[in-house]
Amino acid sequence: MSTAEPTPRTPTNRKPRASSQARIAQILAAARELLVDSGVGGLSIYSVAERAAIPPSSVYHFFASVPALLEALTADIHAAFRASLQEPVEHDALNSWRDLSRLIEQRMLAIYQSDAAARQLILAQHGLAEVTQADRQHDIELAGLMQVLFERHFQLPVLPDEVDVFALAMELGDRVYARSVHLHGGITPRMAEEGMRVFDAYLGLYLPPFLPKRAAPH
Repeated sequence: MSTAEPTPRTPTNRKPRASSQARIAQILAAARELLVDSGVGGLSIYSVAERAAIPPSSVYHFFASVPALLEALTADIHAAFRASLQEPVEHDALNSWRDLSRLIEQRMLAIYQSDAAARQLILAQHGLAEVTQADRQHDIELAGLMQVLFERHFQLPVLPDEVDVFALAMELGDRVYARSVHLHGGITPRMAEEGMRVFDAYLGLYLPPFLPKRAAPH
C-alpha cells in the first residue's frame, strides 16, 4: 500500500474577468437585436439566450430577470451619451452658450438616430418602472457632466439647488423625441429641431442670452 500523500485538489477558479465581460457583451448584444426586432415586449431570458446561442442558465448567471437585463442595457446606452459629453469641443467656435447647447443635443440625437435599441428603451412607451428609474438616475449623472462642460466654456450664473436644470432640460427634450418615436417610429428632422428648441428654451430660463465666455476652457 502506498504511503504517499494524496495530491491535494486544486480549487476551482472563477472564470477570468475578461471572459465574463465578453459573455455579458454577448448577452447585451442579443438583447439589443431583440429590442430592435420586437420591442421590449419580445424580450425574455429565453429569447435572449436563443438569440445569443447560449443556455438560459448563462443569462441567468449574470441577469436574474428581464428588468435587470434592461437596466444593464440602459447603463450601456448611457455610456455612449457620457462619451459624447467628454468629446473635445472647439472653444473658439462657440459664440454663445446656445452653440454649445446645440452641439450637445446634436451629439445625443446622433446616438438616438444610430441606435434603434436606445430609441426603444429610452424613448418608446414600455411602462417598466425599473428601466424608467434607471434612466432618470443616469440622466442625473449626465446632467452633472453637462454642467461641467458648460462651466468649462462659460461663466454660469448661480443655479437653484432644488432644481436640476440640466437634467430637466434633457428630460424635456427627450419627451419631444419620444413623441416623434410614438407617432412616426423614429425622430423626424422636424421633431429633432423641436426637441433642441425645447432643450434650449428651458435652459434659457436660467441662463442669460449673453453668458460671458471664458478666455480659454476652464
